[in-house]
Amino acid sequence: MSLVEVSGLSISFGDVRAVEDLSFSLEAGGALGVVGESGSGKSASAYALLGLHRGTGAEVGGSVRVAGVDVNAADDAELRALRGAKAAMVFQDPLSSLDPYYAVGDQIAEVYRVHNRASRRAARARAVEVLDRVGIPDAARRSRSRPHEFSGGMRQRALIAMALACEPQLLIADEPTTALDVTVQAQILDLLHGLRRETGMGLLLVTHDVGVAAESVDEVLVMQSGRAVERGPVGEVLVAPREPYTRALLAAVPRVTQPRVAPGTEVAPDGSGVAGASGIAEVPGAVGASGTAEVPRAVGVSGIAEVPGGAEVPGAAGGPGEAAEAADVLVEAVDVRQVFGRGKSAFAAVDGVSLTVRRGETLGVVGESGSGKTTLGRMLVGLREPTSGRLTRRARVQMVFQDPVSSLNPRRSIGESVADPLRAAGERDESVIGARVRDLLTRVGLDPESYHRYPHEFSGGQRQRVGIARALAAEPELIVCDEAVSALDVTTQAQVTALLARLQRELGLALVFIAHDLAVVRQVSDRVAVMRRGRIVEEGEVDEVYGNPRDPYTRQLLAAVPALDPALAAVRRAARKELAAA
Repeated sequence: MSLVEVSGLSISFGDVRAVEDLSFSLEAGGALGVVGESGSGKSASAYALLGLHRGTGAEVGGSVRVAGVDVNAADDAELRALRGAKAAMVFQDPLSSLDPYYAVGDQIAEVYRVHNRASRRAARARAVEVLDRVGIPDAARRSRSRPHEFSGGMRQRALIAMALACEPQLLIADEPTTALDVTVQAQILDLLHGLRRETGMGLLLVTHDVGVAAESVDEVLVMQSGRAVERGPVGEVLVAPREPYTRALLAAVPRVTQPRVAPGTEVAPDGSGVAGASGIAEVPGAVGASGTAEVPRAVGVSGIAEVPGGAEVPGAAGGPGEAAEAADVLVEAVDVRQVFGRGKSAFAAVDGVSLTVRRGETLGVVGESGSGKTTLGRMLVGLREPTSGRLTRRARVQMVFQDPVSSLNPRRSIGESVADPLRAAGERDESVIGARVRDLLTRVGLDPESYHRYPHEFSGGQRQRVGIARALAAEPELIVCDEAVSALDVTTQAQVTALLARLQRELGLALVFIAHDLAVVRQVSDRVAVMRRGRIVEEGEVDEVYGNPRDPYTRQLLAAVPALDPALAAVRRAARKELAAA
C-alpha cells in the first residue's frame, strides 16, 4: 500500500471548484513536488491530506488515504491521531503557525506530549533534540526563545523540528521557502533532503518555484486550474516537458545564468498570459544594452530634498556633458548610515553606503535577510532619515512594498487607496480624481470599473498592481520596489516585472529593485549592488557582476540559487555539504 493514495479528489468552496478529479500516489520514502501558479489548487489538495477542510464549509469528494487512514471517513479522534504523529505539515508562514507568547521549545514539547505519554521533562528533552537535529545552534538555550527572537530561517527550522517531533511517516511542506533568501532557502532544502534520507519519511512539497522542486523531489505533479496536467520524474518533466502549460511555466522562470536580453513578450492588458522567457515586457525602440529607452529630460522636477546630516550637492561645474550627467542623477547617497538602538545595543543596519540612481535606469539591490536592503530603500524614499552621511534626492520618489495585503487598507476600496496621493497633493475635484484613478488602473492592467472593490477581492498579483498604481498617482520619477514580486508565483512575477518594464519605458521611470531573488534581479536590472551586513560589497553592471563576481559573498549567493537541472542541483547540494563539513 502506498503512503499516500488520492483518487478523484474534488474540493469546492461554494460555486468555486478549487480541485477537480485529482489522483496521485506517493510511496514511503518518496518525494513528490506539486507545482503550479497561485490558485491552481496546490495548497487545497495538500490540506485535504490531513482533513484540514473539515468544518470550513468546503465540499470534499473522492478518496484520500494517508498512512492507511481514510481521511474523508475518519472521525475527529482518528484525524487527531493522524495529524502530527503519522503525517505532519510545515506551513508557509511560521509567524502565523507559532504562538508568539510561548517559547519555541515549549510548543514543540506540547506537540510531543499530545501524541506520546511522556513527562514534561522528557518532552522538553525531545524538543531540544529535534531543534538540534534541524541545525538550531545552542538548541538547549534557544529552545527557551520566543518566535520573534528567531530569524525567518530559524523559525522555519523550528516548524520543521515541530513536525519531526513524533517521527511522522509523511511530511507535507507548503511553500516552506517562499519568503527566505537564497542561502537560507538552500539550507532548508538541504535539510529536508537530508532528513528524508535519514528517516525514510515521505515528502510532499508544495511550491510555485520550479527551481525549488528541482532541488528537492523525485517526481513532479504540475497543476493548473485544479487539475493535474503533467506528472513524471523531475528530470523528465523539467528538462523535456510534454504539456504546453508546463513549458510556459518553465519559460517564465528567470535564469541566473541568462544575461539580460532584449525583452520578450508584452504582458496582456488584463494581466493574463506568460511574459516570455525573460519575464520582461517588450520595449519597442529601446536603446543600449540596458533595454531602456532614451527619454527626454523631465520638466517640473521637484527641488532638492535634503536630509539632516547632509549638505546640498553642488551643481556641476564642468562642461555641458558633465552638467547633463549630473542632471541625470535622481538620488545620491554618500556614506549613509542607519543605526538602531543606543550604546552597547546600537546596531548599524546600513553602514557607510554610497550609491547613485540615474534617470531611466534600474538598480538592483540583492543580499540576504538582514543585509540592510529594506532599510536602505526606506532611506532612499525618505521614510527613514540617515543617522549620518549625505542623501540627496532630486526627484519625486515612491515605494512599492513587499506585501500589498498589509500596505493596502482592507476597509477602503482600491480606488480610494489609489486616490490618496492625489488628495494629498491638493486635488479636490472628485471628477478629476475619479478619472485619474481609472486611468491609472487601466495603465497597470486592471479593470477601471473595479474602483469600488476591496483588496481581498483580488489575487496577489492584482493587489501588487494596485500598489503600483498608487505609487504612480504621485507622478514619481523614481520608484523603489521592496521585494515587490517575492511572494508571487513565476508567471505572476513575470507579469509584474513586465508591467514595471513597460511603465519604465512609457514614463521614463528609474527603479530601485530590492530582492533576494538573484535571477529576477539579473533580468530586470542595468546595475546591481550586493549588500552584506549593511555594506555594499560589490557593485557594477549586472552582466559583469553575475558573470565575473569578485567578492566571495557574491559567489556564495550565486551558488545558492536553485538550478532547474536536477543533476546540477545534486552537484551543488553535495558541494554545499562538503563546504559545511570543512
